[in-house]
Amino acid sequence: MAEAKSVPVLFLSESIVLPGMVVPIELDDAARAAVDAAKASESGELLIAPRLEDRYASYGVLASIVQVGRIAGGSGTAAVVRGTKRAHIGAGANGPGTALWVEVTEVEEPPATDEVRTLAADYKKLLLAMLQRREAWQIIDFVNQLTDPSALADTAGYASYLTQVQKRQLLETPDVGARLNALIEWTGDHLAEVEVTDKIADDVREGMEKTQKEFLLRQQLAAIRKELGEGEPDGSDDYRARVEAADLPEKVREAALREVGKLERSSEQSPEGGWIRTWLDTVLDLPWNVTTEDSTDLKSAREILDADHHGLEDVKDRIVEYLAVRARRAQRGMAVVGGRGSGAVMVLAGPPGVGKTSLGESVARALGRKFVRVALGGVRDEAEIRGHRRTYVGALPGRIVRAIGEAGSMNPVVLLDEIDKVGSDYRGDPSAALLEVLDPAQNHTFRDHYLELDLDLSDVVFLATANLIENIPSALLDRMELIQIDGYTEDDKVAIARDFLLPRQAERAALTEAEVTVTEDALRKIAADYTREPGVRQFERLLAKALRKATTKLASDDDQSLTIDEPDLVDYLGRPRFLPESAERTAVPGVATGLAVTGLGGDVLYIEAGATDGEAGLQLTGQLGDVMKESAQIALSYVRAHAEQLGVDPKSLDRRIHVHVPAGAVPKDGPSAGVTMVTALVSMATGRQVRSDVGMTGEVTLNGRVLPIGGVKQKLLAAQRAGLSTVFIPQRNEADLDDVPADVLESLEVKPMVDVADIIAQALAPAEAEASVAA
Repeated sequence: MAEAKSVPVLFLSESIVLPGMVVPIELDDAARAAVDAAKASESGELLIAPRLEDRYASYGVLASIVQVGRIAGGSGTAAVVRGTKRAHIGAGANGPGTALWVEVTEVEEPPATDEVRTLAADYKKLLLAMLQRREAWQIIDFVNQLTDPSALADTAGYASYLTQVQKRQLLETPDVGARLNALIEWTGDHLAEVEVTDKIADDVREGMEKTQKEFLLRQQLAAIRKELGEGEPDGSDDYRARVEAADLPEKVREAALREVGKLERSSEQSPEGGWIRTWLDTVLDLPWNVTTEDSTDLKSAREILDADHHGLEDVKDRIVEYLAVRARRAQRGMAVVGGRGSGAVMVLAGPPGVGKTSLGESVARALGRKFVRVALGGVRDEAEIRGHRRTYVGALPGRIVRAIGEAGSMNPVVLLDEIDKVGSDYRGDPSAALLEVLDPAQNHTFRDHYLELDLDLSDVVFLATANLIENIPSALLDRMELIQIDGYTEDDKVAIARDFLLPRQAERAALTEAEVTVTEDALRKIAADYTREPGVRQFERLLAKALRKATTKLASDDDQSLTIDEPDLVDYLGRPRFLPESAERTAVPGVATGLAVTGLGGDVLYIEAGATDGEAGLQLTGQLGDVMKESAQIALSYVRAHAEQLGVDPKSLDRRIHVHVPAGAVPKDGPSAGVTMVTALVSMATGRQVRSDVGMTGEVTLNGRVLPIGGVKQKLLAAQRAGLSTVFIPQRNEADLDDVPADVLESLEVKPMVDVADIIAQALAPAEAEASVAA
């Protein structure tokens, strides 16, 4: 006896499904709920049963979902299902979603006896005789391959000559022999009726006129379509009426009517007719003259942005400025939609986890616009942006046009996510195709290859996100307004965790503030010692972990409430993963602390220098790129040229010098490590340690000049996270300090420098201190 299991059930009133049948089902609300519940379940099955007026069905068919998609020639959706097993329906059951769930037991098929095999052979002869009269050779081959009597009997579900009552009787008859006996009787009667009907039809057909033949064929075609559940195909007359009734721009209407004319002149068998219908459907579905009205309440917009995101003042100011300009243009009676160069194109660049993607929805809410996200990560085909030519099989419009259609308005907020991860290959360069989309001077006449119509994108607010600005092509970056999001300070992370992350994770864990409280000290401890990231993604994972453990503890200990304080974090999260290590790493001469920028934000980089006996030369390890290799060579040349000035014995450099940057499995490159390498080499040559509280960044020339670099804000945030107190930066980067949060500048002593010799003088521990330590 098979075990009972719970599955969603779908009752059908117009068709009977038997095991082995593959049928389409039009999705209304109830059917969609059952299909969605089945797709979300572990087994992926649903039960299809007939809807009876006098009683509840006792048997149904377990079915799997083959495909879900649009109905051909229509606007609805349908699911294609495959019947697998006959099942007995038991009591109702509870399940997720709005679908109806029932307990079912699969009907086990007993081994076929000789009597059943004899009945199956008799039924197959009758079935093949009827199919041969219809010359259905493919079906004949399929029937010949069937050896299972039960499967052979269940193919009667496709038979048009059986009534719904007869098919329901087959469904409710688990015994194979009884099913085959009934089918032999019904099929024999129908075959005799067909023979008589065919004889009469042959006699009448000879005297039938051509018009009568056409009428009969059309009636038969309508009957076939009705039996298959298909509606009448859309004709050219229907499309002409739809185009004339649609609210389209004049040029778009003219192009659509030209295509309708081609459709009227083409034959029904021509494949061009299908292409034209698909194109017309796409054009008619686009919201050509639909726009949403922007919110002009600047105060409310700022409140929405502040409520959704902590910090990010530059982005919020830019959105409010955009609203202010539009509101003022509206007051002056100037055009606020359309027009050359009126759209806003902003790129939010920064490390992961700082809220770039989620900011798009907040911007749309503040503007009162529709929001749609276009994921560009890994896109390598230009046609994904511009669309495919209609001559290609399966041609589609590009993602931009599809985003406009999905939004349902011509002025949505479109988020181009991960624009720095767009690739290129033999199929074209998608980033080059984005130039026209994102250029405010050109996108009012954007032309998609599929539509071949001008689309006005000038009033669309484009937001792009990127991790690394360097990976964005310069021509593309030139057309966008760059807004840098460099990460959060420790205070920012604590505030975000308290106001946003903790309430969200508590809701997901079904906890209230009265049940679990996380103290401010605990949040600060997590930010300082458990995470080293510019964003808050890992922070949120740790909070989720702590709340899951709290939920388990509440359930097992019957506690009414819990408070997670700093000392409790070891029990909930384990030991801290990050502890200050600068003092330990720089405890020996030849190690200097540098600052770098990676795709994950700012980071601390330790550069080690050592010397061994052997032939004079420079050895570099640590997966260094060409730029860092050149920096090391320049640093060694500078130290050799200025050895006396730096207090270095020239003979100490006539050895095999080894410069290593730890974490050798991670490739490293960039023009920010020059001063750090000089400091490490001087420390190695003089035997003086580098101060453990000092970090530095900057490129160096052969003359010792400190050149400017990028990512100052991210590097200073990393220095604060690492517990440094003094940071040397190039003097020409002093203007970048205006973007650094005030609390970071208060916790760090930032020293702009011009000459690397001055950095060495302040970064190395005094010689007398070294001597006293040695003594």
